Amino acid sequence: MSRILLAALVMLFGLVDAAQAQNYPNRLIKIIHGFPPGGNVDIIARILGNEMQKNLGQSVIIEAKPGQAGAVAAEAVARSEPDGYTLLVVPSAHPAHAALAKNVRYKVVDDFEWVSILTFYPFLICVRADSRFQNLQQLIDEARKNPGNLKYGSAGVGSILHTTVELIANETKTKFLHIPYRGEAPALTGMLTGDFDFIAATTGPITPRLKSGEFRALAVTGKTRWRDFPNVPTVEEQGIPGFEVISWTGVAAPAGVPKPILERIGAEVRRAAMVPDVKSKLEAMGGDVRPTTGAEMKSMVQQQYGTWSKLAREAGISID
Repeated sequence: MSRILLAALVMLFGLVDAAQAQNYPNRLIKIIHGFPPGGNVDIIARILGNEMQKNLGQSVIIEAKPGQAGAVAAEAVARSEPDGYTLLVVPSAHPAHAALAKNVRYKVVDDFEWVSILTFYPFLICVRADSRFQNLQQLIDEARKNPGNLKYGSAGVGSILHTTVELIANETKTKFLHIPYRGEAPALTGMLTGDFDFIAATTGPITPRLKSGEFRALAVTGKTRWRDFPNVPTVEEQGIPGFEVISWTGVAAPAGVPKPILERIGAEVRRAAMVPDVKSKLEAMGGDVRPTTGAEMKSMVQQQYGTWSKLAREAGISID
C-alpha cells in the first residue's frame, strides 16, 4: 500500500469518526452493571444515567446483569458493539475478581475503553465497640502469636473485603481465619453478634454504625486518613509501608469505540459527576468524588490487577 493511499485511508477514517461523533447520540444509551438492583453500584449508575440524559438529549436506561462479582456484565459489554451506546458501570471488584478467577472470558484491561472513575473510597478495619483490640498492630501481634485464631468476616470469597485483609496478612506474614458471608450487610450483622473479631468495611455502610457507637475503627486502608474519621490512622502509619487499597466505581465502554465518541462520553461523565446534586448524593454514599481521565482509570485498573494477581500467587487464593 502506497503512503498516499494509506494517508487517504487514515483521513477517511478520521472523517467517518468525526461524523459519527457529531451525530452522537441519536438513540437510547444503555448502562449495564453486574450487581443486584438497589445496591451501591446500581444506585451510582442510576444517579449518573439520570444526569447524563439531561445533557445528551437521549434516554439512558440502566440494566443489571448480576453474577460473578460483575464479570457477567463485563463480558456482555466487552462483546457489545463499540458504538458508544453500551456502557459499563464498573467497580474495583473488576480487577480483583479477574486476578483470582481462572475462567474470565475477556481481557481485563484491553477489552475495554476506560472512561472515568467517578468516586473513590477506602476501607476501614473495624472491630466491635467492646473489642479488646485498640489498634491494627495489636491484631497483627495476636495473629503472629496464634496463627489462624483471629477471625474476620467479609462479603464473600473473592470480594474486596476479603482480599484487603488477605493482603494485610500477606504483607505481615500472618494468618487470619476467613468467615465469608453473602454480602457486606450480613457480615456486619455477624460481627455485631460476635461471630468474628474484625472486618474490612466500606465507608458507606460502616460510617453510621461507627458514629452510633456499635463499632470502632482501627485503621483506614487509603494513603491518607479519611475525612469522616481524621483520628483513625492509616494501615501504612501502623507499620505496613506502601500499603494502599482504594475501592472505586467508574465507567467503561467496549474496546474500539471511536475516539471522538469516547471523548464525548468522557466529558459528559465527568460533567455529570460534578453537578452539585449528583456530587452530594455520591458523597452521601461514602465516596470521594474525583472524576479522572480514561488514561488515569486504565492505570488504576492495571495497577490493582497486578496487586491482586501477586496476592493470588503468593497466598494461593482462587475463587474457582
